[in-house]
Amino acid sequence: MLLDIVTSQKLRFALPLFNALAVSLLILAIGSILYLGREIFVPFALAVLLSFSLAPIVNMLLWARVPSSLAIAGAVTTALVLIALVGYVILNQLSALATELPNYQTTMQRKIEGLASTTGSERGPIAGLVVMLNEMQEDLSNIGQARRQTADQAPNEQKPQPVTIAEETSPFSTVSGFVSPLLHPLATVGIVIIFSIFILAQREDLRNRFIRLAGTDDLQQTTAAIDDAARRLGKLLLTQLAINTAFGVVISLGLLVIGVPSPFLWGIIAGILRFVPYVGAVIGGALPLALAFAVDPGWSMAIWTVALFLVVEPVLGHIIEPLVYGHSSGLSPIAVILAAAIWALIWGPVGLILATPLTICLVVMGRYVQRLAVIDIMLGDRPALSPSQIFYQRMLGGATREAAGQARELLKERALATYYDEIALEGLRLAHEDVARFAVEGDRLETLRASTLGLVKSLETIESPVPKGGSLRPEAAAAADAVGPDTTFARIVRSPSELAPEWRGATPVVCIAGGDPLDLPIASMLGQVLTKHGLNAHVTTMKEVAQNPPTKADVEDVALVCLCFVEPLSTLHLRHTALQVHRVAPKAKVLIGIWRERDPEIVATLKNRLRVNAVVTTLNEALATIFEMSSDRVPAIAAAGEKAKAAQPALA
Repeated sequence: MLLDIVTSQKLRFALPLFNALAVSLLILAIGSILYLGREIFVPFALAVLLSFSLAPIVNMLLWARVPSSLAIAGAVTTALVLIALVGYVILNQLSALATELPNYQTTMQRKIEGLASTTGSERGPIAGLVVMLNEMQEDLSNIGQARRQTADQAPNEQKPQPVTIAEETSPFSTVSGFVSPLLHPLATVGIVIIFSIFILAQREDLRNRFIRLAGTDDLQQTTAAIDDAARRLGKLLLTQLAINTAFGVVISLGLLVIGVPSPFLWGIIAGILRFVPYVGAVIGGALPLALAFAVDPGWSMAIWTVALFLVVEPVLGHIIEPLVYGHSSGLSPIAVILAAAIWALIWGPVGLILATPLTICLVVMGRYVQRLAVIDIMLGDRPALSPSQIFYQRMLGGATREAAGQARELLKERALATYYDEIALEGLRLAHEDVARFAVEGDRLETLRASTLGLVKSLETIESPVPKGGSLRPEAAAAADAVGPDTTFARIVRSPSELAPEWRGATPVVCIAGGDPLDLPIASMLGQVLTKHGLNAHVTTMKEVAQNPPTKADVEDVALVCLCFVEPLSTLHLRHTALQVHRVAPKAKVLIGIWRERDPEIVATLKNRLRVNAVVTTLNEALATIFEMSSDRVPAIAAAGEKAKAAQPALA
């Protein structure tokens, strides 16, 4: 029996190692299969991407009541014509460039010599390049002179005569020599077309098979997720294709105006390389820049080429793309670089171009299919932790500035009360659980408390609690999706004329924090939210109130007292505190915030037992309740009466 216990413990400790080893072997096996079968998998991958890109077009034609076969044939034919046109332009531009390249050798050598003379260094890299070019030229000339001298010194020697062996050629061998280099590309194109047609024609059957693999426990949700993923992916790939095509066209026209040879070739290459984020545009700009350096005796062509890429790429990347599809490809920067390296190692240059689209496919599937969620976690640009967990982690580390920056980013699309409720308050609930089990105490607890108060203080400078819109970074966008929409009251700011007379004082609301270290940060959040929504609030603590008891003059203008507790000591403690408030400020209403409690039945029971005006558990609930308390209904009733009087003559 003891042996079984020891064995099970050792197996439990060794299980993570076995899992890591199994995952490593699986990755190596998949990589080997993809490498060895690249002749099949590369056309299939191209066909999958092409079918995803053509799917929106096919759906549009089907919506226009075009037969399915004609819709697929029309979309594929259009793609073939465009690919053939691009191939023709590339071949034409390459042939023209090949004939002109020898003419640029002298210009390049003179420009390098000019750079060397400008630097004035005899041992620098530019001077070394000049020396190397000169030595190569001298060696070539010396070889030619030596051959001529040898021929002059031995005129009587017998020279070897070249013998040409002529073989009989047939029309079949001539055609075979011409067609053989084209067979592999044509075969690849044919396989891609056939695969694309079958994928488009059988996409519903393939979707059902994928659903079966993903799991049929929740058929409705899985079907909706996969349909949405396919629709989003097709739209993303088609949009990327359109934007990169526009980039290539603009670069081609710009290089044509500048005078760089073969401008359409460099435009097409730049558009294709732009599918590789971060580095694709740089590589695409380096090629025409090198050619401009070799062609132009001066520097104007190279300078204008650099200026063209420096203007077009930022405008497209930071203005056009955010407006079209939010700028984010769904991949983290590290994932993009890693995917490019891995796919290039497996499939070569074609893998480099296909790296980002293929990885996007995997990440989108991982985002919607639970069994593939590990792919989204490892490669996606969404945070691995929830927004509240990230908030708690930053507050523990004292990263107030970083948290405030992310909060300001999120406040472009969500209200201040929503941010505090769904992120900050949820994070402090996690913190309270760790504090309750003594996992966070001492200096770490003080850092957590001070960081949260610092965050609230830094957000004091925002102009309005209502969002004004704007593009979001990936972390803020994921947080906005996670927290959901704002409530109605979170987007309302009251003016003094909309408040009842007793709520128009300098500080009609007083927020009193309990004795827990996290009570004051939450009370500060509540006070800030109320103040920015038109209800000026003063924040204090029970300790400060006990040390400096308020006078009758201090509470004369107080209409509401909010008692803030993460978790109160007991119901008796709450009742005693509420009675003390009634004694000091008999005219004021009392609201109790119990921020850790979420059960509505317990909240209703507490409200009946405590005999206070309201018991809330969120800042949005507190805001709605206080708006209801402070609203001035008299002007509305008077306005309704005036309208009724004005309508009486008309009725008569």
